[in-house]
Amino acid sequence: MTTPEITPVKNATYHNNKGDLFTSFDVNDFEVPRGRDEVWRFVPLRRLRGLHDGTFAPAEGPDVVVDVPEGVDGVTVEKLAKGDARLGRAGGAVDRIGAQAWSSAPGGQLVHIAKGVSVDQPITITVTGKGPDVTTFGALVIELEEGAEAFVNLHFVGTGTHADNHEYLVGDNARLTVVVHEDWDDDAVHCAGERAILGRDSVFRHTVACFGGGVVRNVPQVKFTEPGGDAELLGVYFADDGQFFEQRLLVDHAVPNCRSNVMYKGALQADPDSDKPEARTAWVGDVLIRSNAQGTDTYEVNRNLVLTEGARADAVPNLEIETGEIAGAGHAATVGRFDDEQLFYMLSRGIPADAARRLIVRGFFSEVIGRIPVASLREKLEDRIAEELENTPL
Repeated sequence: MTTPEITPVKNATYHNNKGDLFTSFDVNDFEVPRGRDEVWRFVPLRRLRGLHDGTFAPAEGPDVVVDVPEGVDGVTVEKLAKGDARLGRAGGAVDRIGAQAWSSAPGGQLVHIAKGVSVDQPITITVTGKGPDVTTFGALVIELEEGAEAFVNLHFVGTGTHADNHEYLVGDNARLTVVVHEDWDDDAVHCAGERAILGRDSVFRHTVACFGGGVVRNVPQVKFTEPGGDAELLGVYFADDGQFFEQRLLVDHAVPNCRSNVMYKGALQADPDSDKPEARTAWVGDVLIRSNAQGTDTYEVNRNLVLTEGARADAVPNLEIETGEIAGAGHAATVGRFDDEQLFYMLSRGIPADAARRLIVRGFFSEVIGRIPVASLREKLEDRIAEELENTPL
């Protein structure tokens, strides 16, 4: 009897389930992605400026500024050199661009919140692009020890080509809120891999607000390591002519009695007569409930409003369940236009049609933005939506 030959699974493809992805810190372990590859099928590869195949412009370290509120004790900010053992503790990259960032970044930033420390004002981390002819690679670690609490505003501005990895290490009974604000100029390219590791009874709140950039791709992943964890992944995005935004996420329920909630909302508008590419978004949401994750309670939803012709939204929710002993699980996704009943109701009360449509869109986003705990940031995002709507021919 001959032993059958086993062909290794290709890099970045699913193994036994969607949580068992090949990971690595070395870009050479990944093949150059092609348009037909599952995890890249929505992405305009030609617009990535070589991040995916190594042909990017000369690379430098990123311009990163960390602002900690005055008078706060127990918060340490440190620049880490390449190879520091405190980098990469959440695991390697799941795709070639993430691995390229690990291979090329000169080091990273560590923000550490000590045991029991509560920071009631935002810690703001600003990453500024270095221009269209420069590529930057970075790494960021946010670590909370047991019982700590913090809010981090991660703000991306300017223009350039940037790829980075974010690690969120949330200790037992700790609570971390993160807002990733993609506020780039409209010609920027940004690809971010994000990995959160949650301890016992920890709480993680992660919100993506994506309005700027030419091509922006976020890959957040959450893994529960002890029971009692609670994760909420939220997102708002508004794509115009020539913009492509992708959110591709995974929530990995690997232990019992954890909760997750995923809610992303997006709007798209474009001018069919423009010479720019169409406005396009893609959302892929994977939730995995492993065989030993009894008592899991999870739900994910993605809603998209297509405001004009020349815009396209793809929404792919996936729910994989390996045990029947769960508290609840569900998913949903929609792509559509205005709610005609809402519009009729507002018109019947004398509200002009354009104003009514704008109110509907703002109300559509408010369910997500209203969950951000800092009023000044909520107002900033509301203002950004209003600014987008001023240029939308509704």
